[in-house]
Amino acid sequence: MEWLAVFLGGGLGSLVRYSIARILQPQEFSFAWATFIANLISCILLGILLTIMTKSNSSTRLFWMVGFCGGFSTFSTFTAETFRFLEDGEWILGILNIAGSILICLLGLMIGIKLAS
Repeated sequence: MEWLAVFLGGGLGSLVRYSIARILQPQEFSFAWATFIANLISCILLGILLTIMTKSNSSTRLFWMVGFCGGFSTFSTFTAETFRFLEDGEWILGILNIAGSILICLLGLMIGIKLAS
């Protein structure tokens, strides 16, 4: 039944990510803020979960860490948005998206670990 935990967590994470996109949709940003914010929050949460869920049962860990965080963060959307920036000649935005996402998400994971320690 572990697959069910991943399935349900992934669905919930996707709904939260969709909600962030809907909240930010009325704003006309030139940068992919919804994806950036979702990935950052997911990395902070994953850092917390990695620290506090070491003794949780596998279904609980799978629900939150694989399912929820996997559904909430979005590497494919990040890649598509970066590709769009580069294709449109927005090289600075593309490079900022790549470097910023990697650095900020690594920092977010470290923050999550520190918050839970």
